[in-house]
Amino acid sequence: MKLGAFSISLSVKDIHASKAFYEQLGFAVFAGDLEKNYLIMKNEQTLIGLFQGMFSSNILTFNPGWDQEAQELDVFDDVREIQQVLRDCGFAVGDDIQKQTGPASFMVTDPDGNVILIDQHR
Repeated sequence: MKLGAFSISLSVKDIHASKAFYEQLGFAVFAGDLEKNYLIMKNEQTLIGLFQGMFSSNILTFNPGWDQEAQELDVFDDVREIQQVLRDCGFAVGDDIQKQTGPASFMVTDPDGNVILIDQHR
């Protein structure tokens, strides 16, 4: 199963303080919009999303169809295929994705309660 780019999405209390902290660790803004309270920061191949007021806990995120540079991959497993494989394995993956193609997402929770977002942008 090809899940694509990996990042951790952090629920932060103060995006400005978090941005400054991660910059001190060598991360730089890669994408996002500070005015909309979210940033994607990068240090080499490591991606961290900072999200203020968007969700209550940290989330592991995979982006099918993208590499770590947010460049489109020619070959990837579509989010709908991934959802079906996980459903067939007995995972609770929510309702079927309604769109047949294009951007879509779903979530699954690991045995320890960690939320995993499979979020396809193309």
